[in-house]
Amino acid sequence: MNAAALKHLSEVDPLMAELIREIGPCLLAPETWRSPFQSLVQAVAHQQLNGTAANTILTRFKKLFPGRKFPKPEDLADVTDAQIRACGFSFAKIKSIRDIAEKTLSGVVPTSRQIVKLSDDEIVTRLTAVRGVGRWTVEMLLIFQLGREDVLPADDFGVRSGFRIAYKKREMPRPKQLLAFGEKWKPHRTTAAWYLWCAADAAKKKK
Repeated sequence: MNAAALKHLSEVDPLMAELIREIGPCLLAPETWRSPFQSLVQAVAHQQLNGTAANTILTRFKKLFPGRKFPKPEDLADVTDAQIRACGFSFAKIKSIRDIAEKTLSGVVPTSRQIVKLSDDEIVTRLTAVRGVGRWTVEMLLIFQLGREDVLPADDFGVRSGFRIAYKKREMPRPKQLLAFGEKWKPHRTTAAWYLWCAADAAKKKK
C-alpha cells in the first residue's frame, strides 16, 4: 500500500498515526497470481483455524494432485471425499470446496481476468452465492488476492481485537460500530485494517 494511504490515515486519525509510527511501513503484498478458485479454497481452509493448522491441511490437500502447484476445479472430480477428509477438512468444508469447484466451472465464480473488472460489491454478491463462503471470506480475497484498497473486514476477530487494543477500549467493538468509526479511513480502509491486525499480533507477542 502506498504513501498516500499512510498520509491520509495519519491526518484523519491521530491514534492511527501513532500506530503507523510504531509499526512502520505497511508490508501488505497481495498475491495477485492466485486464481479466485485457489483463494476461496484457501480461505475455507483457514475458517475457524489458526494459520499453522490450515496450512498443514492445505499442504496435504495439494499432495493429492501430483504435478500441480494447486489443483484446478476440474481436478476435484479425481479425488474422493474420503481422501479430502484425510487431509483434515471437515465434511462441511468438503461440501464448500466441491461447490467452489462446481461454481467455478459453471461461471458463477469469475476467472482471474473477469474478477479484476468487477466492483467489490459485485464480487461479494457473486461469491457469497457459494456454499460456505460468507462476506468475511470474500473480504479476505479482496484484500490478499486482489489488493483492493478500501476493504474493512469488520467481522474479523483480529481487526476488532486490534481496534480494542490500539484505541484502548474495554470491550471489543461491534462490527457496526467499527464500520461507522472506519468511515474516516476511506478510501484506505484496507491499510487501516492491516495496522489493526499488526496491533493485535503485537499484543499477543507481549503475553
